[in-house]
This record gives sequence, structure tokens and C-alpha cells, in this order.
Amino acid sequence: MSTGVPVRVKEGPGLLVRAVWFVVIGWWATGVISAIAWACLASLILLPVGIWLINRIPTVLTLRPRTRDVWVAAGPGGPTLVCAPIRQTSWPVRGLWFILVGWWASALVMAVGYALVLLVITLPLGVMLYNRVPFVASLYRY
Repeated sequence: MSTGVPVRVKEGPGLLVRAVWFVVIGWWATGVISAIAWACLASLILLPVGIWLINRIPTVLTLRPRTRDVWVAAGPGGPTLVCAPIRQTSWPVRGLWFILVGWWASALVMAVGYALVLLVITLPLGVMLYNRVPFVASLYRY
């Protein structure tokens, strides 16, 4: 790949729409989705559903999709966006992590994150914790 620069892509509706969503729906829907997601994780049978829900919690909270990191590389036709590769931990290590630590640590992180979200003044910290839940649960990196 040619030289490029990393760029963080943030998408979603404007701040006013997201604020109204949070006040009307986001704060309570996040608690419900968090509880359902953790119950799915703990059941092991519904683990994929739990992971899918965990990945959507920040969007449920504020209507903002997950931030993506991309490379902007110069090419013959102008600048192009290239997805940044992320190295993941191996499946056996991630599975062992989930069994020993991930299932209870993810519940703790979601509970603290939800408490921070409800305090409103600490909302950014709560969103940051919710963005880290997939990593805490299974060492999965975004």
C-alpha cells in the first residue's frame, strides 16, 4: 500500500437529533439492550446475538454508529479510502478470556457505563466504556 494518513470517520445524525433521541429513548433503551445482551452472552447458546447487541449499544444510546478508522492513500485517480487492518487475538485465547474473565467483566463495564450515562455530565465516559465492551468481553478490537 502506498503511504497514507489515518483518518477517523464519524457518521450519524446531527447533535440536536442525537440529544433528543437520548432524552426520549436512548437512556432507557440502552439499559434494556445491555441487560438482554449480557443475558445472551451468559447463556453461551445466544452468544452471537449478545455480541451483535453489544456492538449496537452506542448506536442505541446516541444514534451514532461506531467510529471507523480508515487510511486515506494517494493514488493515480486521487485520494482513496482504504480500511485499516486490525490484528485480532487468536480464537483460542479469546475464548479462554471470555470463559475466565469476559462474561463477568463485561457485566461490570456495562453497569458502570450505564450509571455514567444516567448522570448525564459523565455521558462521554459512559459512551467510552460502552465502546470498549466488545474488547472487555472477548478481546475483539475495532
